[in-house]
Formats: sequence, structure tokens, C-alpha cells
Amino acid sequence: MTIAAGLGNDITINVIASVIASVILLGIGFLWGKYKERRRFGRKLEDYDFYPFAINRENFSEFSLKDFRLGMHYFLRNHDPMAARQLIFIGEQNSVSGQLEPTEQKVYARLFAKYDGKKIADDTREYLENYARMVRLLGKSFPNLGIEILLHDLSNPSRSLVALENNVTGRNLHDGTTNLVIDLKKRQMSNEDKLNYELNIGARKFKCTTIPVIRPEYGVVGAVCVNVDANYLTEEVLSASDKVVSFFQTFCRAEMQLDENILSRDEYAKALKGKRHFKDHRFD
Repeated sequence: MTIAAGLGNDITINVIASVIASVILLGIGFLWGKYKERRRFGRKLEDYDFYPFAINRENFSEFSLKDFRLGMHYFLRNHDPMAARQLIFIGEQNSVSGQLEPTEQKVYARLFAKYDGKKIADDTREYLENYARMVRLLGKSFPNLGIEILLHDLSNPSRSLVALENNVTGRNLHDGTTNLVIDLKKRQMSNEDKLNYELNIGARKFKCTTIPVIRPEYGVVGAVCVNVDANYLTEEVLSASDKVVSFFQTFCRAEMQLDENILSRDEYAKALKGKRHFKDHRFD
């Protein structure tokens, strides 16, 4: 019994030791994999002390040329594809070439070449193409209703407007944007959304929504915006019953009719019984 008990204890100890060794090896393998992944892809730019946005006295985020310069020199000496490309993307958003001294423009050109800066803008344009298609199709679904929908490509703020449907603001394709980049950066850092806000410009009034397009590689790369001409709806559409009717006929008009079900099983059953809309409580 003593020998058997001792043998059992040895086996138990060996099993426990094997499990502990396996866990340690698994942990080492995981950490090594994370290290290799970081070496290959790099860190986020926010992880560095020289992230080129600073909070001013009014608690607004603004571009910091000083920190940009620090990052520029650092990534020329140290390889980090992800953070360096994020830095280049931010630099292009803020037209950094025009702000740098001639000698530092040459440094930036070397950084741009080292990390293939041109491909960053090309990748972003390709990435945003699906968003441009969404803007076009949504806009065409609600024509002539005072509802403008557009897309900004923020890799080139001076020519950012790349898709525009139902123009109510008078802007043109390839018009630029000014405060949008900084504002979205500020809100991203504060974990805020820019939804459902009012703009009053002279006699014009708009209800607006801005949805940032964020890529892990570069941060905020674009924005989908919806601008509703509030005065058109309240002063023109609501001015006569026939205009209200025309508005809603256009709003509800469809190009085809399909035999599909988008309701839940419960709502489908209620619809068959006669429930007419989501606030029809006769069948609740």
C-alpha cells in the first residue's frame, strides 16, 4: 500500500508538473506570437508620447506640429509600419508639407517614401468606395426631399467631398472640409458621437448627422453626413396640403415590389391579422 501510494503520488506530481509546464509553454508561445505580430504590424500611434494632437485651453483637440516632427524623426530611425502610416495619414489630413520648414520637408519626404505614403491614400480611396456606393443608393432612394447625403474622404481634406446626392448645401464634388477632421478627432478621443445636431447659417437651418468612418490602421479616414434642410420641410412642404401629399408620395415611392418578409415571426403573424404599422397597438 505504501509503495502504491507513493507511486500514485509520483504520478500525480508528474501530471501536475506536466500541466504547469504546458501552461507556461502556452503562455510563452502566446506572448511570442503577440511580440512577432507587433514587430510585423507595429503599435498604434496613440501608444506613443508624441501622438500629434494636443488639448488646448478650451479643451479642444488640435493638431500639434511639434509632436508630428518628433514622430517623423522617430519613425525614420525606428520601424513601426502601423504607427508611422497613421502619422503620415494625419500629416496629409493637416497639409503638413506646407507647415514644415524646407529641411524638414525633405525628412518628411523620406518618411513618406519609407512607408509608401502614396499607397495609404490609394488604400483609403478603395476602402471608401463601398461607402460611396451606399451614399449614392441611399440618396437615390429619397430624391428631392431636402435630404442630402454625402461622403468625405479625409485623406485629402482640401478635396474631401467624393460622393454627394440630393444637394441642398450648394457644394460640389471635390470641395474641401476644414473643421471636420479636427472635430471628429476630438470626439473620437472623447468617445463621443456627432449625431443629431442643429446648424443655423444665416437664414438657413439644418438637422445634421455625421458618422465617422474609422479604420484600425489609420483612425478616422472618412465621414458619412446626412443634412436635412429643416426650413424646406417646415416652410415649403408644410405650407400646403398638396405639397405634404407630394412629399410623402415621393418618400414612399419604390422602384419595385418584392415578396420578402423582414418582420419577426410574432410581427408577421400580427401583420396577417391586420396590424398596419409599428405603433398600431390593437394586436399587442
